[in-house]
Amino acid sequence: MDYKKSKAPTNTVTRDIMQLSDPTGNIYESVAILGKRSNQIAADIKQELSKKLAEFANYNDSLEEVFENREQIEISRYYEKMPKPTLIATEEFLNNEIYWHDPALDKRDDDDDDY
Repeated sequence: MDYKKSKAPTNTVTRDIMQLSDPTGNIYESVAILGKRSNQIAADIKQELSKKLAEFANYNDSLEEVFENREQIEISRYYEKMPKPTLIATEEFLNNEIYWHDPALDKRDDDDDDY
């Protein structure tokens, strides 16, 4: 997914707890899903940023020479201004764009069929 095109807010938004618990029926399960998705998004963004910044890597061991690359600074600023992974995950969750699966429910359904 392209996180740059996300319509998630860049600042903190107060959310209705009941709205967050509607898709799962349990607020704790919803928060767990949001946390896992948020970690996935953060890992993707970090990997993408690291790949872009690797182009500017300087492998000199000299501590006296510090180069400031304007492009590198602009890339860093852009990623700092992006919405945080938790806000992106929450927006995806509320728009039903996240798929989750609870294996415990499948196990209970299988147990009910035995009777």
